[in-house]
Amino acid sequence: MTQLKPILTHLDSIPSTPGKFKPDKSSPYNLYRLRFHPTLFPRFTLWSFFFIFFIVLLIFFSSPSNPTAGNSRRSLKNSLSPSPALGPNWERRVRASARPRSKTGFTVLVTGAAGFVGTHVSLGLKRRGDGVLGLDNFNQYYDVGLKKARQSLLERSGIMVVEGDINDAVLLRKLFDAVAFTHVMHMAAQAGVRYAMQNPGSYVHSNIAGFVSLLEACKLANPQPSIVWASSSSVYGLNSKVPFSEKDRTDQPASLYAATKKAGEEIAHTYNHIYGLSITGLRFFTVYGPWGRPDMAYFFFTKDILRGKEIKIFETSDHGSVARDFTYVDDVVKGCLGALDTAKKSTGSGGKKKGAAQLRIFNLGNTKPVPVGRLVSILEKLLKVKAKKKVIQMPRNGDVPFTHANITLAHTELGYKPTTDLEMGLKKFVKWYVSYYGSKKKKSSW
Repeated sequence: MTQLKPILTHLDSIPSTPGKFKPDKSSPYNLYRLRFHPTLFPRFTLWSFFFIFFIVLLIFFSSPSNPTAGNSRRSLKNSLSPSPALGPNWERRVRASARPRSKTGFTVLVTGAAGFVGTHVSLGLKRRGDGVLGLDNFNQYYDVGLKKARQSLLERSGIMVVEGDINDAVLLRKLFDAVAFTHVMHMAAQAGVRYAMQNPGSYVHSNIAGFVSLLEACKLANPQPSIVWASSSSVYGLNSKVPFSEKDRTDQPASLYAATKKAGEEIAHTYNHIYGLSITGLRFFTVYGPWGRPDMAYFFFTKDILRGKEIKIFETSDHGSVARDFTYVDDVVKGCLGALDTAKKSTGSGGKKKGAAQLRIFNLGNTKPVPVGRLVSILEKLLKVKAKKKVIQMPRNGDVPFTHANITLAHTELGYKPTTDLEMGLKKFVKWYVSYYGSKKKKSSW
């Protein structure tokens, strides 16, 4: 199996204080000593010609062909950024993927479609007859091969996944021009709590700038789609009141990831208020299951137990258990579809609000926190292997000691009712894990 090695995105090494330009005194082009001597003039003229020619080319190729391209709705960066090649007949393929089977079906753009939850949501939508178009940038936060395998799974179900970034305004405009989406299921994000300490910029880029980029595309669409997006239970941060309710305070994030998700909720409120976008946020609680993320504890515990490697189990500073409200992915999908089905239409058109629009937030959890030690015991039983455990104090890396969802609101308004307990869900995960990685055993080690 390809080892999990997050590849960090580094910024170019640009000095914060540029050095002073010191003209070379020996150069014939030193502006302080330049004289239009007959022997220098031909070279100066040639240099000037190439400089002017370069400027003309730059202006020519950067000039927008669309007379409205200079509109303030588009930043200079977006107007110049190239969109990825969509391939031949891309528009026909995009429309075919997004076409619902019935007149009452939805037309849904799913961002992060090759991600864990995005894949399951896309399949759930397609199975019931909705049209689905996926979008994913296939970043290297974890094994891209796993993401490509999910993409293949989606394609076998008739779902096209466009490879591109939600920050690419040109690409988004092309997709919204090609398809009149009734809904957007925004699952794309930079995930993970601990990785934010290594690469904080990726969280701002994806979870804040990317969300704004998508909302900009939605606000300008006519008609505007309804939006359902993935927030996180991490927004509850250092809140000690349990179970966590949607009305509890969320102003004490314990990680940068949590802070970007909280920022997303505030940004959603702004676009709802100003532009009339119908927006529903879903706070996921530790989602697990087949096709999951390799950076999640249940996933790398399984890998390390099978390889005979030591696993680290965290405990609190007072030697208490760390617990999580583990939620099986199929239950989360039901909550996502319930949110989509009950989402009201956006009230704006072409960026202008015409009335008050729906704004909601829901917890999607299992309501039954389980100690991590219990998770390990279940995995030992299912894998028939004794784990090599080492209990250590939880580091100060953004993790919180427990999560516990109050799902009363989701149950009342969405009909959300989780039915999968941890042992049953882990059994399904282990079956998938052994099947998926067992078939690759000759090519790579576990």
